[in-house]
Formats: sequence, structure tokens, C-alpha cells
Amino acid sequence: MNLWSIWSNHRALVAEAEAILERIALAARRDAPASSLPHGDQRKLEVGILLALEPTVFMFDEPTAGMSVDEVPVILDLIREIRRDTSRTILLVEHKMDVVRELSDRIIVLHNGKLAADGAPAEVIASPVVQQAYLGLSADDEEAETAA
Repeated sequence: MNLWSIWSNHRALVAEAEAILERIALAARRDAPASSLPHGDQRKLEVGILLALEPTVFMFDEPTAGMSVDEVPVILDLIREIRRDTSRTILLVEHKMDVVRELSDRIIVLHNGKLAADGAPAEVIASPVVQQAYLGLSADDEEAETAA
């Protein structure tokens, strides 16, 4: 058995784990059991686990749900960082339109289980169906907003 190789591999894995803890802003909580972390920190840990697995497709289901205002930027920064790597794909399910608008290259909107819109963020967000269903604007509100 090559003990040097085992020790060297272990050391590299620990260093990688430490680097990921720094990236997700949990280095100070490294020794805490995951179950003892507050909800926002658990969400950050989930992203850290994904980063460690190095997938080519990242799937996020409302990644900022239940997080405090202070915790949200860490998750959004991590998603932005992942997004910069063009060899990776992100599938994001999110209802917060400001998050969707900022992080998306393409938006697909389902309404009552049917495709309502598909395309570039500006185009989809301007769609009357999306305006009415997800932004709460009626046709009259949209005309008043356009006129202003």
C-alpha cells in the first residue's frame, strides 16, 4: 500500500473542501454538523456540494427561497460564477422575476402547465401572458406603465 499517495490524495481533497467552504462563505462553520446550520447556510452548503461534484448541468429549484436578505447575494454570486463557465448549463426554477431576469440567457414560462413564453429575458418578461400571470399587471396597467 502506498501510504504517501493516500496521504497526498487526502490532503488535496481537504484543501479542495476548504476552498469550497471559502467560496460559499461557510469556512467559519466548517466543524458544525449540517443539521445544525440555519436554513440559509444549509442552502449554501447544498451549492457547495454541487460545486464539489463538478457536474456539467446544475439544477436549482428556488435557490434563494427562505433565505434572509443578507444570505441571498452569496447564492446569486455562486450562480453567476458557475454561469461564467460556458461548459456548464444551469437550469433554474425561480419565481422571483428580478433573479430570473438577472441570471437567465433564456426563459421558459409555464402557466397552468402549458408553455406560455420561451425566449430572451426582455422578450419573455414583456409578454402580456407573463405580465398578467407573474407580474400581476393587467392590460390597462401595462398601457399606463408604457405611457409613463
